[in-house]
Amino acid sequence: MTNPTELLNSRYGASAVHVDGLWNDSLTNLLSHRSIRAYKSDPLPSGTLEILVAAAQSASTSSNLQTWSVVAVEDANRKEKLSQLAGNQAHIRQCPLFLVWLADLARLTQIAESLGLAHEGLDYLEMFLTATVDAALAAQNATIAAESLGLGTVYIGAMRNQPEEVAKVLNLPSQVFAVFGLCVGYPDPAHAAAIKPRLPQSAVLHRETYQLEQSEAIAQYNEVMKAFYTAQQMNIPGDWSEHSVKRVGSTQSLSGRDRLREALNNLGFQLR
Repeated sequence: MTNPTELLNSRYGASAVHVDGLWNDSLTNLLSHRSIRAYKSDPLPSGTLEILVAAAQSASTSSNLQTWSVVAVEDANRKEKLSQLAGNQAHIRQCPLFLVWLADLARLTQIAESLGLAHEGLDYLEMFLTATVDAALAAQNATIAAESLGLGTVYIGAMRNQPEEVAKVLNLPSQVFAVFGLCVGYPDPAHAAAIKPRLPQSAVLHRETYQLEQSEAIAQYNEVMKAFYTAQQMNIPGDWSEHSVKRVGSTQSLSGRDRLREALNNLGFQLR
């Protein structure tokens, strides 16, 4: 799908955005994004990992501190262990390359100590947030690069379900945290994925000041998503609003991430 109108209609489930001739191949790539949860067994071409990391390192990073790292996992046994820790998601085992993106303050700590310099600032929440943002920006660059090469991806937030166990599997030192994983591989055409509609721009785009009243936009999106669930034969009861609120409705719905502060403390982050 390369037609701008078709892509925008798929992204929003309605023809609500007009581009007036503003278009290029990069926008086609971005708006074509979809999560892939079924992969062919085909190996990736030599050099794929390195070019994805180069794209990741081309992302912005706060003060050029580069407080992120990534672990590339290709070993079947290690992917199996990570899959089990992430709710037994089959696509982690199936994809040829699984990337685990890390908030990494260990590198700066080691540099400071080797120079005999103080590094108290690394103990504060700000630096953990900086590292998490850095990791997300880098990963998204890699994702866009992968999709431009005809590969499919899907983010795995469930790396945060059992952070200490993930750290053991990956041999992470203190002050390094697995923010999320990313499956990378060739999509299995037998399980084609559709572009999932997003909220209307009127729900996320605020001009000059923030306006919380969005009932009309949310109601519109609920209808779009009900149609999407039906078309994709997804057994999801209710609409998007109901489904989303249930994901945050209780401690249990956080799948273990309710103890994230404790886990981060255990992994060496003081979060002052």
